[in-house]
Amino acid sequence: MIKKESRNLIRERRHVRVREKISGTAETPRLVVFRSNKNIEAQIINDLKGVTLVAASSVQLKLKNGGNCLAATQVGADIAAKAKKAGITKVVFDRGGYLYHGRVQALADAARKGGLVF
Repeated sequence: MIKKESRNLIRERRHVRVREKISGTAETPRLVVFRSNKNIEAQIINDLKGVTLVAASSVQLKLKNGGNCLAATQVGADIAAKAKKAGITKVVFDRGGYLYHGRVQALADAARKGGLVF
């Protein structure tokens, strides 16, 4: 019997491949996206120090439905505002192994509108 790999395991492998190429520094930290069926989260991380500089999520914003594009847009705007307050303008985008489509794209577009450059 052939065991089928889960979608999440395939995504995690893809994320490892991407992380070999992308790293956040003090000048350009990494903007990471994580999405589940119910919520979406974003963090800005300095990989050299291993520190999360800024974080935002649909849970933190107490959105009724955190699993749609509208919630992703609000999280993207929130992370951009927090980053601006922390003095971060330029980031490297890490889509977390997800396709750049739907909620991930909505979050990225909202972060760009909020002033983040990537």
